[in-house]
Amino acid sequence: MTARAVSSNQPGLHDKLDEVVLRHLAHDFKKPYAEHSLAAFSELEKWLAGRSRPLVLDSCCGVGQSTALLAERHPEALVLGVDKSAHRLGKHEHYALARDNYLVLRADLNDLWRLMAEHGYFPSHHYLLYPNPWPKAAHLGRRWHGSPAFKALLALGGQLQLRSNWQLYVEEFARALSLAGKDAVQSEAKGAAMTPFEHKYRAAGQQCWQLDADLGAD
Repeated sequence: MTARAVSSNQPGLHDKLDEVVLRHLAHDFKKPYAEHSLAAFSELEKWLAGRSRPLVLDSCCGVGQSTALLAERHPEALVLGVDKSAHRLGKHEHYALARDNYLVLRADLNDLWRLMAEHGYFPSHHYLLYPNPWPKAAHLGRRWHGSPAFKALLALGGQLQLRSNWQLYVEEFARALSLAGKDAVQSEAKGAAMTPFEHKYRAAGQQCWQLDADLGAD
């Protein structure tokens, strides 16, 4: 199936972007944790227990192809892939590699990012590869940089890499980082495709974009 290019009724940076981002940065996200999120975090803690190695986070990992590839790229680290969809994670077996340094986990990142930051699990690298762009202007709050979870993403720190086939998403994310005092570099996506979505976008002739930022430590 040919990948469709992103279609949006938003011609440029959202006119409410700064207002929304600054509001979220000024307040902690205090939504109670879901029980399934606490259970997922408990599973993560058990997996990390006694293993003093760097942590690499692959958020919105989908089927986990990128997680397996990152485990090869970072053999010195423990690589965690997280997605909210059991259906997508159920397809990971097709992409799995025989490595003991990665885990794919079903969890809600709105909760898991906060739990990780609160308990001191800070990744050295954080990958956010092709998240749902939510391209309708009315859905700004569903984009990660427009959501209350953005503050927790920043708190995790580390070397962040974001990829998207919608350049405006990358530009908005860079603007949100700037409002938080963080610099970002935008470029065309570098290197080999890392996810089935990226393979599909490139096969359809779509340009893919990348953002890199050093979020440091909170």
